[in-house]
Amino acid sequence: MVTDPLLLNIRHLRAMTEVARRGRLGVAAEQIGMTQPALTSAIAGLERSLGNLFVRTREGMRPNEAAILLSERVGEAYRHLAAALRPTGQRPRGFSQPENLVTTSQIRALLALAGRGSFVAAAQATALSQPALHRAVRDIERLTGVPMVERRGRGVALTDAGRKAARGFRLGLGALRAGLIEIAALEQPSPSDRLVIGAMPLCRARMLPNAIAAVQAKYPNTHVTIVEGAHRELIEQLRDGHIDMAIGALRVPSPGDDLVQHPLIEDHLVIVSRGGHPLAGPDLPSKTELARYPWLVGLPGSPLRDHWDRMFDGPDRPIAMVDCGSVMVLRALLIASDCLTLLSPEQVGLELSTGMLATVGQPLDAHVRTIGVTTRKDWRPTTAQRAMLTALQEA
Repeated sequence: MVTDPLLLNIRHLRAMTEVARRGRLGVAAEQIGMTQPALTSAIAGLERSLGNLFVRTREGMRPNEAAILLSERVGEAYRHLAAALRPTGQRPRGFSQPENLVTTSQIRALLALAGRGSFVAAAQATALSQPALHRAVRDIERLTGVPMVERRGRGVALTDAGRKAARGFRLGLGALRAGLIEIAALEQPSPSDRLVIGAMPLCRARMLPNAIAAVQAKYPNTHVTIVEGAHRELIEQLRDGHIDMAIGALRVPSPGDDLVQHPLIEDHLVIVSRGGHPLAGPDLPSKTELARYPWLVGLPGSPLRDHWDRMFDGPDRPIAMVDCGSVMVLRALLIASDCLTLLSPEQVGLELSTGMLATVGQPLDAHVRTIGVTTRKDWRPTTAQRAMLTALQEA
């Protein structure tokens, strides 16, 4: 069974939803502007790739469970395409409903250009000729009435409209891919699925690995990709459809109305030093004593940095020797010096248990971060993706 939506004709998928809605080929064909023989051929082609979608009766075409599931995802995909291709704030110079006219080849071409940055590299990635790529992009511009690319020196770059279209294309393909996985699950107990997870530092120590192990034990054909990065980078990748969810410290205020933050745990920060540090122990030193040692601090704008700034908002402010968002680097610097830093015990649990690192005082009740999952507001997860959310809550 096909699970890559780029191998299917997106217009035929839309035609399938009309047949499912109308129940009769003739009525559906008239609605979408196809001849009945062409529509019959389109449905037959989809069923060769995906399996049976309709029950044929004297009264017409009745969608089976696979067609109903897939129709919902196709509708979701076309909403993304409409949001991506319809210009806002101006009278459109292109077609009124360009999402109904765009083709799979055009989608593939623009995404290849967005990912590779040039027509030459996009042609190599897609096995399409450069003239075919140019023609596909021009066709999208004709449909929308706005330019998708602009010249930058000897190269090209996507315009704002081009980036908006690429984002909508990725989100639309994600919805279609989820639908194909869902109908495959009707016949296979553990269909192939995929998870792309954006991971901020805290979750990478124990929470995320434990959750991945739980999901793959239940759904062994699920492929997981971990994308590491800072919050700002991951949030944009989430919006663009590159990742399914981002895990780490939640932000106040929320990064946007288009996103939903799901709290998981309350994380109490603690001051961390090397093992054997003069200040290591159960008692919290005064701020004056803490200020005698150099500090390693989080990057400006990060929750860790905000907590450190609040902790030392008076005259006894320590010297910040290094701004860093990498726990691996912080750990190595702590072990090799008398520096202090503010971290979650979860991030250096192994080092604390072996004595390589130590805590200075107890976890700080006044410095708590909420750790959770951020998803797109309109995201509809597959079974394996829902299992990951559940596993994270349990982990």
